[in-house]
Amino acid sequence: MEKTMETGEKLMRKAGSVIALLAATSVACFQPESAPDPEVSAPAVEEAPVDLSALQKIEPTGGADLRVNQAEMAMRLELPDMVAQVMPSVVGIHTERAVRQRSSPFGRSPFGGHPFFGPRGGPQPQERVQEGIGSGVIVDAEGVVITNNHVIEGADTITLTLHDGREFEAEVVGTDPQSDIAVLRFKEAPADLKAIVFGDSDSLRLAESVVAIGNPFGLSSTVTLGIVSAKGRGNMGIVDYEDFIQTDAAINPGNSGGPLVNLRGELVGINTAILSKSGGYQGVSLAIPSTMVQGVMRGLIEEGRVSRGWLGVAIQELTPRLAEALGESGRRQGVVVSDVQPESPAERAGLQRGDIITAIAGRSVDSPAELRNRVGMNQPGTEVEITFVRQGQEMKGRLALGSVDEAQGASAPGSVGAPVEGLSLQALDQGLRAQLRIPAAVREGVVVTEIEPGSPAARLRLRPGDVILEVNRRSVSSPHDVSKHWEASRAQVLVLLYRQGATIFMTLPVD
Repeated sequence: MEKTMETGEKLMRKAGSVIALLAATSVACFQPESAPDPEVSAPAVEEAPVDLSALQKIEPTGGADLRVNQAEMAMRLELPDMVAQVMPSVVGIHTERAVRQRSSPFGRSPFGGHPFFGPRGGPQPQERVQEGIGSGVIVDAEGVVITNNHVIEGADTITLTLHDGREFEAEVVGTDPQSDIAVLRFKEAPADLKAIVFGDSDSLRLAESVVAIGNPFGLSSTVTLGIVSAKGRGNMGIVDYEDFIQTDAAINPGNSGGPLVNLRGELVGINTAILSKSGGYQGVSLAIPSTMVQGVMRGLIEEGRVSRGWLGVAIQELTPRLAEALGESGRRQGVVVSDVQPESPAERAGLQRGDIITAIAGRSVDSPAELRNRVGMNQPGTEVEITFVRQGQEMKGRLALGSVDEAQGASAPGSVGAPVEGLSLQALDQGLRAQLRIPAAVREGVVVTEIEPGSPAARLRLRPGDVILEVNRRSVSSPHDVSKHWEASRAQVLVLLYRQGATIFMTLPVD
């Protein structure tokens, strides 16, 4: 997703690929697909008439896995009608912002103009207009529009274009960079606006058909069809709160902020990013689920900000090796509690290190990102039930969520005992030793279990899985030891690490 094509794509590399945000300028350069060889032509095919009534006679023949969803097939046949129904709710977004840049001190004269070498002998700032494009969707007939934060971030003017070509100015109601969601409002809303209907993104099934509608490269009202490839994609490094729907519906620069809908025409996601080696569509598109969109939207409209719940635990993925070390061989669902913050909601509910959280607020949890999102979508003070497993026994507890804002005063969520905000540490124990395959020669240390994207810790050169052995030439065996010696440093700290079979020294800044 580029903020603008002039300043370059806003890209993030992950595993050799590029994660691209899909806002763009109104002018984009790209190469078309190679034209077909004019000397090679396909053989003529005689088309036979299709009897659509035969679709009603299809019978399931292979058990539950081979059953035909006749309702979805019928909807596929009515796809053009569905798109026609949704299209009036989709808007194109055009933004402008003033950018100041310094001009050459020599002007157009080979000797710098007049006076000698230009006015006062130095370059003068000039102002130019930088344009961007994106997409959005009307969610309230009174003129409320949802889009991505990166589409409108820093804009001086925002213009919305309806499907029939009418243009209107918009204002920002609120933004949430942590989820990349923004809420806009028509300054003067026409009376005939049509709002889209929200769908339940949690009920989406793998391989279910979805449709993306938007404004790629400024080509308004573009429709692409795909399927749900995966759900719950996190740890992409795009924003702080990630729970993306992955689809193969083609989206490109300019699609950002547009709707992803199911075959009933219901909004199930906001198209946001692509995973690509070229910066263009290569089959992996990402959308923010509608359940997250609704929660963020309510906070921005009602309070102008998003208040997120806080649990007060450091968590990590439940791997087969870790499950075995915890006496839960065969368990694949849940996340492991690696630390509990004192006086937190989690501590008051009785959670302990080594517990496996399997559900919260009646909804299952399969990954650290999913738990973080489940908690963050609730308001502080919300009472929820939490389900966890301890030594083979399932247990339940009730707790009132705290506030992320309050928690950040002491440390960020998931950074219990750490000297830098966003850094999660845990004393090296047998479970982590087995999971990370740390040899017996490494007798003690402190493991980096998580680094929050966008946090101060993310600017360090530490990685999850690093084992901190020494801080300023002093051995450490607990997060408290790390913090004590770290905070005693002035400009920088000397850290001895065990990383991937090697022991290395590293100097890190002290902020």
